[in-house]
Amino acid sequence: MPAAHDPLSIPAVATALGALAVRFDVDVLAECASTNSELMRRAEAGAPSGTVLAAERQTAGRGRMGRTWFAEPDASLAFSLLWRFAPGTQPHGLSLGVGVALAETLESLGETGLALKWPNDLLRDGRKLAGVLIELVPGVPHAAVIGIGINLRLPESLPEDVRAVATALDGDYKRSEVLASLLAGLYGVLTTFGAEGFIALRQRWIARCAHVDAPVQILSEFASPLAGQCIGVDVDGALLVETAVCVQRILSGEVSLRTQ
Repeated sequence: MPAAHDPLSIPAVATALGALAVRFDVDVLAECASTNSELMRRAEAGAPSGTVLAAERQTAGRGRMGRTWFAEPDASLAFSLLWRFAPGTQPHGLSLGVGVALAETLESLGETGLALKWPNDLLRDGRKLAGVLIELVPGVPHAAVIGIGINLRLPESLPEDVRAVATALDGDYKRSEVLASLLAGLYGVLTTFGAEGFIALRQRWIARCAHVDAPVQILSEFASPLAGQCIGVDVDGALLVETAVCVQRILSGEVSLRTQ
C-alpha cells in the first residue's frame, strides 16, 4: 500500500527541536531541482548559518560524483543545511563527521545494523540507507552546504539495480520529527567539529566503520585499482589502507569490498 501523505511541517520541526529551534531557519519547498543547489545560491546571497532547506520533491537530486539521488514524495527525506564555521576551521573529515551524526541520531530512534562507508554513505546491513553531499560555498570562506538524503521507504519506481543495493528505515516515523532529530544531532556534531576538528569525532566514526579490518578495493578514474586492508581513518578523515608495501592514505575515491 502507498504510504500516507506526510508533508513536512515547519511548526512541527520547531516544536520537536525545542530550545534548539532558534539555531535553525527552516524552509520547505514543494519542489526544487536540488536543495543543495538552491541553498548554495542562498548562501552566496548571505543566508545565515543554520539555514535549512528541505524539499517535498527534487527534480534533479544528486549525490557525490554526479550520481542521481532517486526519491519520491513521502518516500525519502531530502534536505540541506548551511553551516558557517569560524575562520581557520579546516573542512577535512566533515562528511565523516556528518555521517557520525546521522548514525547516532538514527540509532537513538531505534534503528539497528547501521554502519558508515567512507567517505559519505550510511549503510544498514550492507545496503545504502542515506548519503551525504558536502559542497563548499564558492567565494564564501568557511561556509559549507551539507546535503542529506535518507530513504524512509524504497520508492516503487526505484530501478531494480538501485533497489538491490538500497534499503530504508525500519521504523514508522513522521518526517518532520526525523528532520528535527537529525538537525539536533548535526548541531552537536558540527559544534564539536568547529571547535576541535574531525579528530574529536574520529573514534566515533571508526566504531561504525563498515569496512574496518576488511579487504577493500579503491577504484579511481585516474589510477589503477588499489587493494588492501582497511585499518580505519586518519585524524583528517583520510582512509587508511594497508597494502603489501605500506599503509596508504586515500583522500578521495570509491570504496567497495573486494570479492573473495
